[in-house]
Amino acid sequence: MPKMKSVKGAVKRFKVKKNGTVKRGTAFRSHILTKQDSATRTKQHRPKVIAKVDEKNVKAMIN
Repeated sequence: MPKMKSVKGAVKRFKVKKNGTVKRGTAFRSHILTKQDSATRTKQHRPKVIAKVDEKNVKAMIN
């Protein structure tokens, strides 16, 4: 059997942390940020983690 190829779009979007959880980016961060209030922009800086139910699928796409 040939090896499974990783999904390159997933590789660019997700990173696996040392404890096994998967980090993700935040939506609505690219442009036109003046319409958002400062609290929303500050919250979007914080690191995000994907849901526990999606971890298996994302790790399969990355590896």
